[in-house]
Amino acid sequence: MKTTFEPFIMLLVTLSARPCLRSVVAFSTASSNTLTTRRQQSHALFSSSSDDDIVNGNSKASLAEYRNKNNVKDQVFSAISDGGSDGGVKVTAVTCRNIVNECMIMHSMTEVAAAALGRLFSCALLCSNGMQDQQTLQITLSGDGPLRGAMAIANGMGEVRGYAGSPAVGAMTLSEAVGKGAVQVVKNHPEWPNPYNGITSIRHGDIDRDIGLYLAESEQRSCALAAATSINGILCKAAGGYLVEKLPGCTDETMKKVEENLTKLVKLDGGDNLPTGLLLRGMTPVDIVEIILEGLDMQPLQQIEPRYVCLCTEDRLFRALRLLPREEVEDILERQEQIEARCQFCGKVYRMSPDQVEARFAAATGDPSRD
Repeated sequence: MKTTFEPFIMLLVTLSARPCLRSVVAFSTASSNTLTTRRQQSHALFSSSSDDDIVNGNSKASLAEYRNKNNVKDQVFSAISDGGSDGGVKVTAVTCRNIVNECMIMHSMTEVAAAALGRLFSCALLCSNGMQDQQTLQITLSGDGPLRGAMAIANGMGEVRGYAGSPAVGAMTLSEAVGKGAVQVVKNHPEWPNPYNGITSIRHGDIDRDIGLYLAESEQRSCALAAATSINGILCKAAGGYLVEKLPGCTDETMKKVEENLTKLVKLDGGDNLPTGLLLRGMTPVDIVEIILEGLDMQPLQQIEPRYVCLCTEDRLFRALRLLPREEVEDILERQEQIEARCQFCGKVYRMSPDQVEARFAAATGDPSRD
C-alpha cells in the first residue's frame, strides 16, 4: 500500500459563473545545547569567481564540466573530502534562482512569500541530494503566522515543487510571517511499507536554522546548513545555500579545517544573508564547495540541474473525488453545477461537469486509497 502525504489540490466550491540575520550553524549533535551560531559580518571586497580563482588543488580541467558561470542555470553540486579510511565530510551547495522566479510568476508571490519558499526549496534540494531517484523528501512548515505555512517536496532527481499558504502575504520579517509551530519532514519511497516521519518545533522562523535544528535533533545528524534568498520586487536575484555533513570516522583535524573554511566563507560573503552575497557576485555552488573543502582534497560526487515539476493531472483530481463520500460529491454538483479544483503547486485549474464525473465513477475500479 502506498501512502500519500502531500496535498494534491484544494477543492474549491465555486459556481460556474525585515531580512533575518543569517548564521553559520557549527557542527552539531542531537543536543540543542551544543548548537552554536556565529553571526559574522565583513565588508571585505570579493570579486566574482573564475577559473583562475580555484582555491583547492583541483585542476581546472577536472572541474570544467561542473562550471556554471554566473549561475545562469540552477544547479545542485556535491563533493566529499578524501578522508580515506578515516571518513570525511560531504558538502552540497545549490542555486535555484530560476525555480523561485518561476514560482513567483506562477503564484503571484510577494517578496516575503518568495523568500520563504526559496529557502524551503534550497533546504529540500540540499537534504534530498543523494537519495534514490523515486525517493521523496517533504518538508512542511506549519506556523501560526500570516504566511499560513509552506511546503516543499523534492526527490533524488532534483525535481521540486511547493507552495506557500498565503502567497500574497504583506511586508514583514520572515520570522513574523512564519510564526511559531512545527517543522515536519516525511521521507517516502513507492516500495517502502511505511514512510519515515520526523517533527520538531519552529524556534527562529528563518527556515534554514529551524531545519538545521531538525536535522540535529530528530535525525541525529552533525551538520551545518545555511540557505537564503535575495528578492527585489518581483525578481529573485539569488537563491541558494549549502549543507555540510560530518561523515562517520571524520577526524578532529578535518573538522577543524572545515570550521576554519566556514569562517572564511562567512567573511567572503560579507553580509547577513549567507550565502546570497557570494551568489550575487557570481560565485557558483562549485566555488562554494571548493572553499569549504579547501585543503581537504575535494572529490566531486554529483551535479544536478533541479527543475520545478508538478505531478497534477485530472486523474489525480478524480482520485481525490473518489476518496470523498459519494453523497458529498453529489451535493457539490447539485449546488455548484461542476467540480472545480486548483492545484496548490502549479495553480492549474481543473473543471469536471456532472456528466464527466458520472462517467468516470461508472468506469472506476479498485480502491482509490491504494492507487
